[in-house]
Amino acid sequence: MRGNILAVALWGAASSTAVAGPVESSPTGSVAAVQQYAPLFKSELDRARSFVDHMMVAGAVVPVPKDPGGGYTHEQHKRNYKAIYEGGQLYRITGEQKYADYVRDLLLAYADLYPTLDEHPARKNSQSSGRIFWQVLNDAMWMVHGIQGYEAIRGNLSEADRKNIDDNLFRKAAAFLSTGSAVTFSKIHNHATWATAGVGMTGYVLGDKELVDIALLGLDKSGETGFLRQSELLFSPDGYYTEGPYYQRFALKPFVVFAGVIEKNDPARRIFEHRNGILLKALRTTIQLTYDGYFFPFNDAIKDKSLQTDELYHGVAIAYSKTRDPGLLSIAQWQGRTVLTDDGKLVADDLAAGKAKPFPFKSLLLSDGPEGNQGAVAILREGDSVSGQALVAKNSSQGMGHGHFDKLSWQYYDNGNEIVSDYGAARFLNIESKDGGRYLAENESWAKQSVAHNTLVVDEKSHFDGDVKVADSIAPQQLYFSDAAGAQISSAMIEGAYPDTRFTRTLALVSVDGASAPLALDIMRVQSDGTHQYDLPLHYQGHIMRVGFETEAHVAARPVLGTANGYQHVWVDGVGKPQGQNGFVTTLLDGRFYTYRFLPQRDAETILGETGANDPNFNLRREPVVIQRVKGAQNATFVSMLESHGRYDGAAEQTVGSDSQIKSLSHESSNGADIVIVETLNGTKFALAISYDSDPSKKHSVKAGGQIVNWTGFAARIDLPAGKAKR
Repeated sequence: MRGNILAVALWGAASSTAVAGPVESSPTGSVAAVQQYAPLFKSELDRARSFVDHMMVAGAVVPVPKDPGGGYTHEQHKRNYKAIYEGGQLYRITGEQKYADYVRDLLLAYADLYPTLDEHPARKNSQSSGRIFWQVLNDAMWMVHGIQGYEAIRGNLSEADRKNIDDNLFRKAAAFLSTGSAVTFSKIHNHATWATAGVGMTGYVLGDKELVDIALLGLDKSGETGFLRQSELLFSPDGYYTEGPYYQRFALKPFVVFAGVIEKNDPARRIFEHRNGILLKALRTTIQLTYDGYFFPFNDAIKDKSLQTDELYHGVAIAYSKTRDPGLLSIAQWQGRTVLTDDGKLVADDLAAGKAKPFPFKSLLLSDGPEGNQGAVAILREGDSVSGQALVAKNSSQGMGHGHFDKLSWQYYDNGNEIVSDYGAARFLNIESKDGGRYLAENESWAKQSVAHNTLVVDEKSHFDGDVKVADSIAPQQLYFSDAAGAQISSAMIEGAYPDTRFTRTLALVSVDGASAPLALDIMRVQSDGTHQYDLPLHYQGHIMRVGFETEAHVAARPVLGTANGYQHVWVDGVGKPQGQNGFVTTLLDGRFYTYRFLPQRDAETILGETGANDPNFNLRREPVVIQRVKGAQNATFVSMLESHGRYDGAAEQTVGSDSQIKSLSHESSNGADIVIVETLNGTKFALAISYDSDPSKKHSVKAGGQIVNWTGFAARIDLPAGKAKR
């Protein structure tokens, strides 16, 4: 009878022992030739065949490692570990000997090469070196994939080949990833997640309990490090991963794949129930952290990453097999991919059977930190997650070394696009010509700096003065969250980002009769013990159609905004001093108009700029920014609003509603409360009232806009008597 350690094989049986010994296995014949598969699984099988068959033409090509990310040897070793994994699955499913032979030949070539390798020649001193790749992380990724492919063919090998691969490749690689890279292996970090998963899975295949134990509990087996501890410290109780969605996606695969292995070999651990089912919860949270399938680009994020990624193909399949959640089937349908396992086959079968239901994207508050007390991410949604609106308030913790200095920043999505944008990471992943695919110097000089985000900057310095250790010790406080219909609201405060300054930001998504989309309101309240310069940037996508105020345009010479902390990368295109109701900028993106409206403060100026200054290697994207600036102020309140309106059809040469539909925006402070009043051209009038009082039952009453405004609790939207419509 065929055994299977790492995954329940299609047509195989799983071991239930804590640590299995060497497995003797052989396929049951060419099952694929006679079995009919659901379309999604068949397409995955065909895709894998095409890839591995193409790789087989060249034979087992295993070059001596030389290049950084994107170079020939780097890419060849990546292709090899994918071929080892997929070749193993193809052999398991089809029984075709050619796949077992090819995987064997690749692994034997690595068994010859690996004992000869030392530190990678393209290593960087700042990161732990790999052997096969320039950093140890990629070696761990090779291991996770390679051991799964090896397990599938191991029972087909001669005793001599099996011993050679066991001893000269996988045992040596496991030793290097664990004791040989002890600093990385012992971290609470995504690098360690991949490493512990690779070592632990190898331990199960080789029947080596020592490897399993150190993977689960750390090198000293105390449980203070290792895979289990990582699942306890890297996720909040709501399943939010501290480094942000991009790295949550990346770390998810070793978490859930290794968990699946643990469950099959050591079911008594009840790994998927560990910490209140945190791994499955994290999978659902990962999906929630997207718009139109693309991850919110918090921290060091590459913006083209979506749910169409290998990590989520595995994650969705494993989660569906555990929960039978029909919403996950709709995600698999959107992905158009699955995996060559029983879990993947189940997804394909049930999708073909019409069991899918829409995934419930919704407004929600996701706590940060292992105890849920290190800030939060607030997601406010209206409509669907493809063309509707999403406002994201990043009130979370620093998120370790991949974090950015952007406390209380926000992003906004509409009509399938990112409107209020975050730069993400300054990196061209896997492009050798851009520093070997590594993070660029501009990731530190621009992308991480506060001015690169939609948040408050004081005296042209970044939050925590750019010190990660300080930033990790101070988190924002989520003050309030409501997903009530008509006015979804998030409010948070940070104290300590600057020595003598605290700021509170309230963001709201408010539905208004007659408007094509909710209004996004932003109230940034700043209080300080001294006087400062306050800058509030808004980074946006789109082309300016109209500026409401006069500007001094810099057309002959293009000055740079500053000299450090990211300001050296911003060109100044124009500066103006808006007054009254003329503080607005209207842009056009993908057939829809957006008006960013703000209330000018005394002696304030507005800067229109663009990124890309002091960039001799053309590493930065050229993106526009609007900056509200107040000088010599102690306290300040920035009141802004983003309005989506109208449409433009270039093909039909039709324009509708290109002008803002807002008549006025006003603000008053009274008895410690902020009252923002919005009036539309059709006479609709409402107030957003914020008391900053945490008592949900406390009643408030203030005079604003010539009338009494009453509400209960922290914040509320109040409809006011209609004004006189503009004719």
